[in-house]
Amino acid sequence: MMSPWVDLTLSGVSMSEKAALDPALTPDGLRRRATDYVGAGDPTDGLLSPVFADLSGLPPLLVQAGSHEILLDDATSLAARAAAADVAVTLQVTPEVPHVFQAFAAMLDEGAAALDDAGDFLRAQLATHPSVGLGEPLLAGSTT
Repeated sequence: MMSPWVDLTLSGVSMSEKAALDPALTPDGLRRRATDYVGAGDPTDGLLSPVFADLSGLPPLLVQAGSHEILLDDATSLAARAAAADVAVTLQVTPEVPHVFQAFAAMLDEGAAALDDAGDFLRAQLATHPSVGLGEPLLAGSTT
């Protein structure tokens, strides 16, 4: 997961504390998009905000975020909740980079390194579960 937005309540402290550092996102912009997405729903519903979902049974996760993004708390909260649900999770917070810094891999060494880490993570998962890419579900009982 790269800079995931998983808390549509926008309750993370980084939403305000990192606002001046994040060139890509604003709390007001996310608030408008959250309203568009949630509609009349409850933003604490785990189907809308995965940070509130039951994460048990998920496959291993790689969560990457930049320390200069308003979604930093989304990433760290999701990683903590996944770990508490016995999900193998790797959290990588890269200092002084913005939201979805991986997209700037051609200009940022940190972005290129994060993409390399993501590739390594995927290769390791596919080596552990080689048939997943062939249509076999990763989760027992899953049909997709």
